[in-house]
Amino acid sequence: MRSIGRLGQPALPFRCGFPVSVPFRRVTMHVDMSDLDTPIPPPAPAGPTDLAGLTPDELSALVVELGGKAFQGRQLFRWIHRKGVTDFAAMTTLPKVLRARLAEQAVVTTPEIVRRDSSADGTTKLLLRLDDGRQIESVFIPDTPSQTFCISTQVGCAMKCGFCLTGTMGLARHLTAAEIAGQVRVLARELGFLDTPFNIVVMGMGEPLHNYDATMKALNLLGSEEGLHVSPRRVTLSTVGIVPGLEKLAKEPYMPNLAISLHATTEEQRDRLVPINRKYPLAQLMAACRDFPLKKRSRITFEYVMLAGENDTPADARRLVKLLGGLKAKVNLLPLNEADGIPYTRPSDERVDAFAQILANAHITVSVRKSRGRDIRAACGQLAVEKSA
Repeated sequence: MRSIGRLGQPALPFRCGFPVSVPFRRVTMHVDMSDLDTPIPPPAPAGPTDLAGLTPDELSALVVELGGKAFQGRQLFRWIHRKGVTDFAAMTTLPKVLRARLAEQAVVTTPEIVRRDSSADGTTKLLLRLDDGRQIESVFIPDTPSQTFCISTQVGCAMKCGFCLTGTMGLARHLTAAEIAGQVRVLARELGFLDTPFNIVVMGMGEPLHNYDATMKALNLLGSEEGLHVSPRRVTLSTVGIVPGLEKLAKEPYMPNLAISLHATTEEQRDRLVPINRKYPLAQLMAACRDFPLKKRSRITFEYVMLAGENDTPADARRLVKLLGGLKAKVNLLPLNEADGIPYTRPSDERVDAFAQILANAHITVSVRKSRGRDIRAACGQLAVEKSA
């Protein structure tokens, strides 16, 4: 990472999902965003009860129904979420009778590792298969400076941002809370982090606030003292700006750090790059950011993917300074991770540095992201899987 001007915490990776290697041409996308009003639900539950998505209180109530004690529900939660154990026979602090009843009536669904790819820079990407056969990707990014898990909230994405490979998949379905939290359990188990602190960025496949309830339940499962006990200070949620979701998030007791995928400084420009802007315009988004409650030392991170000839000019930088005026903000600049299928190219380092210097001169904390995992297509904007199920 190259950093310019005032620096706070090192920049986090953001939306692990874009790319291009074709000459620049301006593209106008015609995208119907009406499906946001009727979001695609996760699969309807069938068969045994899935314990992976239940809170400690919900597990306690279930255990009591099965003839056990309430405290044993919390023990069950610890086995699943803190120790990563999913075999009831191995949960030795629970009575044998209760374990037998759980084995008859319940399961603990866990994403299955299909493939594990390792980058030359230490980044690890997991291709995971869900119970219905669909696949998602999760990423471990070491030394950022903390150890960071990048997790997904949907199979695909409905936002169709013009520079993101994930958006080319479309939206197959939402993930359940169990599937979202399950990615962290798998990463922690596979990489030896069950007893080691780590950060989480909700920046993988999908838009978290489009799958609001499942995302927030998953974060609360991960934050539970009975489980991995991940502090909200260690979690960053990235959104393109679904304003009603931001307004709900502002009232949550478990409050993650907030990152806004901005990428543009005018309504017309953002309409083109981030089509959700047509439903929730830039002016409305920035008003929601100004109203968002921040702790004393907190700031909102604004993510800005830099596209050659599109949003990387000095005029764009000056408009960004004006747009962020008065906000407690920091900016993460990400020169585009190029790949086939995206009609934009990466700007030169000189262009990026000149843009960053304008922000720094205006006393805005700015960092330029060094992409991680590009050789295994695990960098920001590059997460995409073949259609499955």
